[in-house]
Amino acid sequence: MSPAAPSRRYDRAYLLSSSKRNNVLDLWEVERYGRDSYGDPDYVSIYGLRPAEWYARGVRLLARTAVECTRDRLADLIGRDVAALAACLSPEKTIVIDPFAGSANTLYWISRHVGAGAALGWEVDDAVDAASERNLSILDFDITLLHGRYQTGLADANAGDDLMIAYVAPPWGDALGTGSGLDLRQTSPPVAEVIDHVRATFKGTKVITAVQLYETVVAESLEDVSSRGDWARSVTYDIDPPGRNHGLLLMTMRWAPRQEF
Repeated sequence: MSPAAPSRRYDRAYLLSSSKRNNVLDLWEVERYGRDSYGDPDYVSIYGLRPAEWYARGVRLLARTAVECTRDRLADLIGRDVAALAACLSPEKTIVIDPFAGSANTLYWISRHVGAGAALGWEVDDAVDAASERNLSILDFDITLLHGRYQTGLADANAGDDLMIAYVAPPWGDALGTGSGLDLRQTSPPVAEVIDHVRATFKGTKVITAVQLYETVVAESLEDVSSRGDWARSVTYDIDPPGRNHGLLLMTMRWAPRQEF
């Protein structure tokens, strides 16, 4: 470990600070963030690799991405639940999209579990996009990451009669309050706005939307989003300390699972 800033705590606030957020992290910094914040130097495992493994292969993360990415343990669970719901349809071809791809790790895990015919992600931030495109190229994943706003290219991903899976996790920003929890109306953009855009774009397609949640969610915002689907179910993943767990809202459009799920 580097002797630099030995008393500095590597936590969310520091890595997202204006002076640090766009810096490329050294391996010891990634491991220290995991150790300081979660007691686990391998916390930021992504693409099926521990930090030491992905770093050795040339993958690099910005400080903000180390904080904002959905790590393997959570992304794997999300992918499994999405795949279990998709199996209710047994589609011939599935397309997975992530309008706010970031590291594209969740896109990787969902597409892997569902056996997607195509995986498309969008990233508007210049620095994050450049880093993630480089990482995906190094690992030779069959994922297309597009630089720009998802609204400008979403129609090109139209699945026709196939199943479309949309992972919806806009930047939380100030949407996560310390007391009331995550307010899906305050993400940037609001989750409901993204879901409405997906519904309007894929008018003749069966859709699954998977919305990342926090352990506590503002009830009114969850009800507002859930009402936009034909079927909805939420789950919390008990893999972090109490009060810091994440979850998932699964929704369907233009269909509903017949069997128990």
